[in-house]
Amino acid sequence: MIAFVSGPVAALAPDTAVVEVGGIGMAVQCTPDTLSTLRIGQQAKLATSLVVREDSLTLYGFADDDERQTFELLQTASGVGPRLAQAMLAVHSPDALRRAVATGDEKALTAVPGIGKKGAQKLLLELKDRLGEPVGGARASVGSAVTAGWRDQLHAALIGLGYATREADEAVAAVAPQAEAAVAAGAAPQVPQLLRAALQSLNRAR
Repeated sequence: MIAFVSGPVAALAPDTAVVEVGGIGMAVQCTPDTLSTLRIGQQAKLATSLVVREDSLTLYGFADDDERQTFELLQTASGVGPRLAQAMLAVHSPDALRRAVATGDEKALTAVPGIGKKGAQKLLLELKDRLGEPVGGARASVGSAVTAGWRDQLHAALIGLGYATREADEAVAAVAPQAEAAVAAGAAPQVPQLLRAALQSLNRAR
């Protein structure tokens, strides 16, 4: 079990960070929230979960142990693999997922790419006694402020979640007013919040 990786960030991609550990580049699959906190050349420490398959070893990285534990608990539900569990954490924080399950919020789960109405109902039943109760208020966003390049980061995150280029373009356009309003108010657009709004716009368009 690789509990965490720590070292300088060597490279970043839409869904992956490469962290140099002892002269070896460890490729770690991360959510857009987590990736938005990383910068090439800067030190990073990510909690990790190793998923072993017959033909692959995939390391998933998280901002903290709570995210990792939630990722692993989500996979105890039938039909939930690491990709879907990661997509759920890309849309909702661990506490938001606990709150959705505790309150039977079907709509929150269907906002995740790959989860339909029936799938959400099934997950609410299976996860009810597994995730536990919400531990506090809404978690502050993990993402750091990004003034320049938010469009590129958001577009890359949507592509990484499996959306077509055209869908990603439309979603970026849909949340542009929100980002521009933040800039006008003297704040920097926050990519994680924009991603959630973009996913909601895509869900409504279906």
